[in-house]
Amino acid sequence: MKHLFEHNWEIIPAGGATGEAFFASNEREKLFLKRNSSPFLAVLSAEGIVPKLIWTKRMENGDVITAQECLIGREFKPQDMTQSRVAKLLKKIHESRPLLTMLSRLGKTPYKPEMMLSDVDAVMDGDLLSRKIVQTSLQFLESEIANVQCKTWTVCHGDVNHNNWLLSDEGELYLIDWDEAAIADPAFDIGPLLHFYIPRPDWENWLEQYGIQMTDNLLLRMKWYVIAHTILSAGRHKNKNRIQEMDSSMGYLEQFI
Repeated sequence: MKHLFEHNWEIIPAGGATGEAFFASNEREKLFLKRNSSPFLAVLSAEGIVPKLIWTKRMENGDVITAQECLIGREFKPQDMTQSRVAKLLKKIHESRPLLTMLSRLGKTPYKPEMMLSDVDAVMDGDLLSRKIVQTSLQFLESEIANVQCKTWTVCHGDVNHNNWLLSDEGELYLIDWDEAAIADPAFDIGPLLHFYIPRPDWENWLEQYGIQMTDNLLLRMKWYVIAHTILSAGRHKNKNRIQEMDSSMGYLEQFI
C-alpha cells in the first residue's frame, strides 16, 4: 500500500474484521483507503450516500485500491437514530434507480424471504435447534413466509447499525460499510432500524417521515425480517464461537416472539 504514495505519507490500519481498510495521511490531507471495494462504491459516492470517492487504482496483482475523502465527524449514537434525517436518507437509498441498476449489473438478484430462511437453516446446529425460542422463531418464519412477499424491490444496506451512520462536522449524514448490500424488501432495513432504535409509539411518525403508512402487512414484514436477521446473527456467532454475542442475539429474540 505504501508504494502508492510519496514518502511523506503515513499509512495505518483502519481496523475492522477484514483488515482491508487503511488511513493514509500527510500534513495536508487524509484519505480512507480500502482494498477491493465493490464498483458499487462509485455510484454510492455519486449519489452522496458515502464520503466522496477521490480515486481508484488497479494494482499489478489485480487488487483495486479506492481512496475516499476522510471526513472529520463522528459515528451516530443510538439516540441519534431517531432523527428525521435518518428516515430521509434511507428513503433516498431505497428509491435510487442508479443504485438498483448498478447492483443488478453486478449480478445481484432479489433476496427473497425463501432465500433468507434457507440461510437461517444453514447456520442451525443441534444446540440451537434444541432451544425453545429458536424453535418458536423458526415456526413463525415458516408459517408466515407466504404473507411477507414483496412486489417492490429496492437496494438495502443490510446492516443499519448506528455505527454505520457517519455525521460530518459540516452536518452531512452518510451511511457507510456496504459489504452486506442486497436487493430486497425495504422492510429488510426498516424492520431492524425501528425495532432496535425507535420507541414503538413513534413508529407511525417515523414511517411518515420516511414516506409510507404503517399497515398490518408492513408490521408483519418488519417483524419477519427482524426475527430472521436476529436468528441468523445468533447462528453465525455460534459457528464462530462468539458465545457472548450469540447470547445477546438470543436475548433479542425473546423480545420479538
